[in-house]
Amino acid sequence: MRLCFVNLPLRYAERHPEYLEHFLAHGLCPELGIDAYAVDRLGRDWHERVAERLRAAGLAAAVHLPFDDLRPASTDPLAANAARRRILGALDVARIYGPRHMVGHPGLTEPNLPEQEDEQRASALATWNAVCDAWPGHPPLFLENTFDKTPDRLAALVAALRAAGRDVGVCFDAGHWHSFSRGSANRDLDRWFAALGPHIRHLHLHDNSGAADEHLGLGQGAIPWEQYLGLLAALPERPTATLEPHTAEALDHSLAFLRQHAERLASLIRGVD
Repeated sequence: MRLCFVNLPLRYAERHPEYLEHFLAHGLCPELGIDAYAVDRLGRDWHERVAERLRAAGLAAAVHLPFDDLRPASTDPLAANAARRRILGALDVARIYGPRHMVGHPGLTEPNLPEQEDEQRASALATWNAVCDAWPGHPPLFLENTFDKTPDRLAALVAALRAAGRDVGVCFDAGHWHSFSRGSANRDLDRWFAALGPHIRHLHLHDNSGAADEHLGLGQGAIPWEQYLGLLAALPERPTATLEPHTAEALDHSLAFLRQHAERLASLIRGVD
């Protein structure tokens, strides 16, 4: 059983074909990163060729929607509309790959004024409702914690979308919690799981020291994995997962971690196959 997806930005697959060949040769199911380059510069024929090679190899795919320089929860309508246009355009690419799921960055930032918190939430709801409307019957959409100081706003956003009948959940990124959200100092992983746990349906797995979002292999940093695995066991739904290494060495360490904890992880994470 393949336990996890592995991240693969499409721009890297085009610029460094050996990355795609590695995935094909080793049976790694990709979570394909779609950015502006992948939408604007890589033609439909290229995407269709890659998608066909993945299908021929029996590899499921998932997609990560664009997030660079985008403000999908902006209180400035021009910025929010630009983000929506980019993300909606990426759906045309995503469809080619028949993804099992999609991941998006919700775009919630620390508001400059108190009233902007409600305005941001309304803007984010408009963005992600538009994404869901643009693809009837879309694969599950998972919104990821990024620079959030607390889990509460993401929990409220996803709860509102789910209450409206949207097939949406949370992608919990332990590395972002540990670094961007100061989890390494606050030691509040239990609080994040208490708030987000009812909505966690996918995981992004990588490690760091807490000083930065280093995307190390699992076990190479300081994330409290024993506590993390214990909290996974209490989730109401077994999530799927994606490894997010940024180097070949980090991938090797993460795959070794999966092998070391294979029996336990198989009971906590829903595999790709």
